Amino acid sequence: MVAKKHRLDESDKVISFGEHVLSFNRWLLTSRPKFPDGVEVLNPFKSTEVKRVNELFYRRFYHDTNDRYFLFGINPGRLGAGLTGIPFTDPVNLGLYAGIPNELPQKAELSSDFIYRMINALGGPDEFFRTFFMTAVCPLGFVKDGINMNYYDDKALLAAAEPFILKSIKRQLDFGCRREIAFIIGEGKNLDLFSRWNERYGFFKSLIGLPHPRFVMQYRRKQIASYIALYQSHLQPRMLE
Repeated sequence: MVAKKHRLDESDKVISFGEHVLSFNRWLLTSRPKFPDGVEVLNPFKSTEVKRVNELFYRRFYHDTNDRYFLFGINPGRLGAGLTGIPFTDPVNLGLYAGIPNELPQKAELSSDFIYRMINALGGPDEFFRTFFMTAVCPLGFVKDGINMNYYDDKALLAAAEPFILKSIKRQLDFGCRREIAFIIGEGKNLDLFSRWNERYGFFKSLIGLPHPRFVMQYRRKQIASYIALYQSHLQPRMLE
């Protein structure tokens, strides 16, 4: 087991987990490849307000050098991380549960709704983020004709995104990553592709797929409690280590 480290104070000179994330977000402004024509890229980090709320979020919840377990979603959506820059966090939940009031458009996202229900079931954001880091396989989102697009929905998009995805994963592992296991949110194509890359590059010793919140909220809403319990069964043991 990897020993956890301490929360930083003003006298510490090491780089915190949160500062690694903020540096990565700045890198995203300058490192995106050319994607196919007709595909709009969601890169919210150009916004001053997004930069402000990200600094507050990651310096509040990640101002330490703890190694964390990673949860990989697919890619940001236009109403969630595509607005806030924080995976699975829409502007509403950013203020309501993360405690960061913001001037972003107060849009609600189904996936964010589920994730924050799950986070609260596990003790709330302070407890959850102490152990876990939520990110995405592709850290930039895509929209075509006003509709969210997954990085794997189009062959040309996947081909353009793959080198960028691999470079992004490798950079994020340096934040402070528990390499024994990762959780992949999206049990279908997202898990299939990540498994293929993981076998090739050895990012993690093992992977666990979890149902995507959008699927749960759109097609299994009456079973939300059972899906939250499923997430808990996989994640809570990691919090108790």
